[in-house]
Amino acid sequence: MRKLFVIGIGAGDPDQVTMQAVKAMRRADAFFVIGKGAEKQELVDVRTAILAEHVEGPHRIFEIADPPRERTPADYTGVVEDWHERRAALLEAAFDEVEGTGAILVWGDPALYDSTLRMVERVLARGRVSFDYEVIPGVTSVAALAAGHRMVLHRIGEPVHVTTGRRLREEGLGAGSTVVMLDGECSFTRVPGDNLHIWWGAYLGMPDEVLIEGNLRAVEDQIVARRADLRAEKGWIMDVYLLRSV
Repeated sequence: MRKLFVIGIGAGDPDQVTMQAVKAMRRADAFFVIGKGAEKQELVDVRTAILAEHVEGPHRIFEIADPPRERTPADYTGVVEDWHERRAALLEAAFDEVEGTGAILVWGDPALYDSTLRMVERVLARGRVSFDYEVIPGVTSVAALAAGHRMVLHRIGEPVHVTTGRRLREEGLGAGSTVVMLDGECSFTRVPGDNLHIWWGAYLGMPDEVLIEGNLRAVEDQIVARRADLRAEKGWIMDVYLLRSV
């Protein structure tokens, strides 16, 4: 492979794909899709639909099964490092089958809580394949959350703290507004205080998008129940939320 595009495709709405992304996709001979099993096939289907809409020429699609990893390890960093290494090995094998230009479609933006760029660097560091790569930014789930709720992420002159559910449980809220991603445990229920407001969204940009907002203590049980129902119905869920004192 001579060239690789790492393309952000937005939070789920095909209309969030930028013209820059479309132009990059049309230059690709092959697309590498990391799947996450039958229960998350819808995520692969959305990317396939994006390709069908925007890519006119012939191309190959390499579906790569995402290797499993422990979700609640004692050594979180070590387990993730091992997972990234195994992912990189699978990508390396797929890259080696392409002579021209390849592309990876990344949910949201490759720079925000996504491991694709780290894996690409790992492949290059292994030294078995060589290529140039370019990153195309995309609409993040954070931006989609703000748009869905018609809100500004921060108050005047205040910061925005972006973190994960695990770090929220360990460290609490940051200064100003706190955006929380990758939270499978509804960590907002463990944040103390009666003066907090939450803006929550799931499947942002997709046809079944769900938005809930209000005083945290007043709506947290509603969010927990709704999230559980959605996950049971679809087999997967992607959500994000913002917390701020009022």
